Amino acid sequence: MTGFDVEAIRKDFPILSRTMAGDRPLVYLDSANTSQKPRQVVEAIERHYLEHNANVARAMHQLGAEASEAFELGRDKVAAFIGAPRREEVVFTKNASEALNLVARVLGDGGRVGAGDEVVVTQMEHHSNLVPWQLLAQRTGADLRWYGVTPEGRLDLDSHTLTERTKVVAVTWVSNMLGTINPVAEIVRRAHEVGALVVIDASQAVPQLPVDVAALGADFVAFTGHKMVGPTGIGVLWGRYDLLAELPPFLGGGEMIETVSMERTTFAAPPHRFEAGTPPIAQSVGLGAAVDYLTDLGMENVAAHEQQITAYALSAMNELPGVTIVGPKEPVDRGGAISFTIDGVHPHDVAQLLDSQGVAVRAGHHCAKPLHQCFGVQSTTRASFYLYTTEAEIDALVAGIRHTQSYFGA
Repeated sequence: MTGFDVEAIRKDFPILSRTMAGDRPLVYLDSANTSQKPRQVVEAIERHYLEHNANVARAMHQLGAEASEAFELGRDKVAAFIGAPRREEVVFTKNASEALNLVARVLGDGGRVGAGDEVVVTQMEHHSNLVPWQLLAQRTGADLRWYGVTPEGRLDLDSHTLTERTKVVAVTWVSNMLGTINPVAEIVRRAHEVGALVVIDASQAVPQLPVDVAALGADFVAFTGHKMVGPTGIGVLWGRYDLLAELPPFLGGGEMIETVSMERTTFAAPPHRFEAGTPPIAQSVGLGAAVDYLTDLGMENVAAHEQQITAYALSAMNELPGVTIVGPKEPVDRGGAISFTIDGVHPHDVAQLLDSQGVAVRAGHHCAKPLHQCFGVQSTTRASFYLYTTEAEIDALVAGIRHTQSYFGA
């Protein structure tokens, strides 16, 4: 990976030089939960608040113009980063969960899904791409169906057949628990063959893979800023403009209107139709800075590093007796999250013992309870990697697992 110097990159992330309790160096392996932020992103947000802070659209003064320009520049950068044909196709939300709820709500309100129709998800979904569709089915009388998962942790595309009743297929691009990279292009092809819309949860994909929504062919793509070295408080919904233009608003309020009278309201064109109230202004600035940072690194380089460090971790962890990796055990079509169990030790105890060694991981059901049920486990421990993860940190994880096993006599 020419020009991809992990040690140099780590210097952009001051938190990675922290020491934890016991004077142990921080080993941060929870990036699927939230990524760390480089100083370039933090400083961009700081400059905005200290030099350009004002509300957007409403203010007719210089600061208002500067804030509006900065906010919309963030939209431009995101649109270019994901290959959106039009900047107006990028809707800012507060996170990916809100983006997915927005789509599920307006598809029902807009008459795209009704009684007797079918919505198809997968057993691999994060709750954010499952619960909104359950609620849509309850509101409309539609049927909720799903693709199953193989014992290897891959989608079983033969477990369900799409028909003309299928109106929406909602699927995660990269599983936050298994790390599986799903064949979204094939899913899009199958869905469009029966006239169904495709909604992609790309929360784990956009941070680590090159993304071109135009080439992908999906109808909606949702992701979040805080997993891609950006700030919390901002998510993105990309949607085909023709669809956004025909769908009703999600929330009512300021700046999403065209005209308002006491009797009725007409609504603004996308994206503002879906951005009621004061938007995430500083967060857009920060997300734009995050896009700049990732673009400078090159997403092909980020993806290659993710693949290399995940392969290194899988190789090491597969050799550990008493450790079971839940999900694909080979670094093929796989992202940088590894969920695992240790015989005889509860995942929460694993995480706590690792934390005592300075290794930060996550334990629980990772907002994927149905997927855990598929594999017959209540919870797992998850280590997840990103562009700043080193092989030495993987070695520290492996040493921490061995220490845990020794501590519990496992």
